[in-house]
Amino acid sequence: MQILKSLVVVAMALGVSATSPAQGQPAACASAGHREFDFWIGEWNVHAASGKLAGTNSIKREIGGCVLHERYETGRGYSGESFNIYDAPRKRWHQTWVDSGGLLLLLEGGILDGKMVLEGKTTGPDQKTTTHRITWTPNPDGSVRQLWESTGPDGERTVAFDGTYTRK
Repeated sequence: MQILKSLVVVAMALGVSATSPAQGQPAACASAGHREFDFWIGEWNVHAASGKLAGTNSIKREIGGCVLHERYETGRGYSGESFNIYDAPRKRWHQTWVDSGGLLLLLEGGILDGKMVLEGKTTGPDQKTTTHRITWTPNPDGSVRQLWESTGPDGERTVAFDGTYTRK
């Protein structure tokens, strides 16, 4: 019993966990589902539909390859970040977006017709609910279109943002 305790102490000191994958086993986040949003990884200039530069975006795979971390900046005082993760047991993508305006947006979804489609709801100060649907479409030229549509309590759908990501 003492030998087992000693091995556990040594393993902990070395940062090894009893649940670490053995050599040769795939990483925890290496499935095809975990790679569905890889087309969005990169360093980007983001242009509005008008062609005007809206900002820059950096999307990197982090935390052992399990999370896509987005950092968006306009250069005009607005910024935001998101954490995106594939929930393998449910086969769903989840995004948590926060920004310098105090917005918290929780989205879920997945690949639909070759596009990443995530949806969620927010409640405004007036207690009215807005539904958000954001679609990322990989284009043949390597760019990515992001279309953010919102639907308010009246049921009318509006475009909150329509932009194109081009690699820096």
